[in-house]
Amino acid sequence: MATITPAYRLLASDLRFPEGPVAMPDGSVVLVEIARGTLSRVTPAGEVHVVAALGGGPNGAAVGPGGKIYVTNNGGFNWVERPGKRFPTTQPADYAGGRIQVVDPETGKFETLYDACDGRRLRGPNDLVFDAAGGFWFTDLGKTRERDADRGAVYYAKADGSLIREAIFPLERPNGIGLSPDERTLYVVETPTARCWAFRLSGPGQIESANGPYRGEKGRVVVGLGGYQMFDSLAVDGEGHICVATLITGAVSDIWPDGSRVDQYMLPDMMVTNVCFGGPALRTAYATLSMGGTLVAFDWPRPGLPLNYLNK
Repeated sequence: MATITPAYRLLASDLRFPEGPVAMPDGSVVLVEIARGTLSRVTPAGEVHVVAALGGGPNGAAVGPGGKIYVTNNGGFNWVERPGKRFPTTQPADYAGGRIQVVDPETGKFETLYDACDGRRLRGPNDLVFDAAGGFWFTDLGKTRERDADRGAVYYAKADGSLIREAIFPLERPNGIGLSPDERTLYVVETPTARCWAFRLSGPGQIESANGPYRGEKGRVVVGLGGYQMFDSLAVDGEGHICVATLITGAVSDIWPDGSRVDQYMLPDMMVTNVCFGGPALRTAYATLSMGGTLVAFDWPRPGLPLNYLNK
């Protein structure tokens, strides 16, 4: 494993636990501020403007059909706050469930697209990715309470609100999710195990095998990190590398698709929570450093993967 310390650029500070960055064609970065309950925009000048006050805990964001922004809202957290540091803990007293929200970025108007599947309420939706067919995969990490926690799941849903179904259950706090460049493999990472799973797809929204009694029958482990590290959200680059924000270590882990190698790009925050690609030729990585509330950018060795509904 190679450890790399990139020359990063600070783009914005004083963000309230940023996550879910999306690098927009105009040079701005749209992201969520979980502790603020907003979808926000960081301009190229570093100014921060609220796009929509969503409440709860907006966690992940992606541009979908028609330029709308789809947000996974985990329902909120209790927080520990110390000078210059903020991090989430347990389910708050005002928790009202998780949901998928759709935002018009021009007006800030939003609506709830899904808050349940087959009669079960969504618990803590976390990350999402759109496929070329107009559907999206998303993780539900669940919520943690003082003495117990939910089991996690992966869902597939259509952007028009016509379908939502559970695709994988259970997983151990599934977090980041992404698609391979050919959209034949779905990647899901688990936070506490620091494992990256790969699931073969037979078509849009269709996993070849995901219903066995244990996780080894559902997919294959691409890699699992040792020591005290945890995986957060992810992006896939143009060569199919799985680029995973890695907690405690404070890095973006660059995972080769066959699992043969992992490099880590070290950043100055132990809660590096997400990464996306933008800029000329998609060669810039944008990362949310959430405990200290900053957004940074650094050069990536390969182009990012063009996203459906955004870069194509």
